[in-house]
Amino acid sequence: MYKFGFIGAGSMAEAIISGLINGNKCRREEIVVTNRSNEKRLEELQKTYGVTITKDKKHLFDNTKTIFFAMKPKDVDEAVKTVREYATENHLVISMLAGVSTKAIETLFNKRIPVIRAMPNTSATIRQSATALAQGQYATDGDLSAAVELFQLIGTVEIVEEDKLDAVTGLAGSGPAYIYYIVEAMEKAAEEIGLEKSMARSLIVQTLYGAALMLKTSDKEPSTLRKEIMSPGGTTEAGLSVLNNHHADEAIISCVKRAVERSKELNSALEEKLVNEQ
Repeated sequence: MYKFGFIGAGSMAEAIISGLINGNKCRREEIVVTNRSNEKRLEELQKTYGVTITKDKKHLFDNTKTIFFAMKPKDVDEAVKTVREYATENHLVISMLAGVSTKAIETLFNKRIPVIRAMPNTSATIRQSATALAQGQYATDGDLSAAVELFQLIGTVEIVEEDKLDAVTGLAGSGPAYIYYIVEAMEKAAEEIGLEKSMARSLIVQTLYGAALMLKTSDKEPSTLRKEIMSPGGTTEAGLSVLNNHHADEAIISCVKRAVERSKELNSALEEKLVNEQ
């Protein structure tokens, strides 16, 4: 028997696999991974982590209780169709698919299968994810507790009602990309003001790390911490005035809201498709 199975072998699957192994949750060979067609990727995971790989999805379901869905959200319909006959109510599906509700997965299986929906982010790769979990209608509190324990291996965990998961997706699931976007802009600025790239990267990363640690360890609000850096007529005030003139805060708010809307759109499109197929 395997302890954990993965359908999908992308970066998020790899992050969870790394967390399970480094967190001593299981032995390497107790993880089995499959995907749709990319055998080279499966071989990479086997070589790097020592996991078991297979193209036999029946074998995976027959020998595993907890199965992570880590394929692309658009592929979930096809993926479930290939394994539906092997799934039972004794399996636990942990879905990491953005914009795919537990109800949609339950409908695809057409069984009372327990589903936990998870929204980690790519910082799971270094065991620093911010993950939110929601419980499907057939999942027990024990299933949820088991999922919490698993995702705590790769960062922090929040339990939310499922109707909040689209918001989590737009804020934290996509959040690292927003930060990287800002870093890209800061690096471009560093180049224009004459700083060498490696030096600029070091300064930016440590600045971000220090600011994040201040937010984590201080009781002060972000606005208070910001104002403590500013002095009248100083450099910080001058820089922030440009952000204010460009309505940077409104752009960030709109960015998060649009990501949330897109998550809802993806789920609605899938549910509409399921209704039409019935």
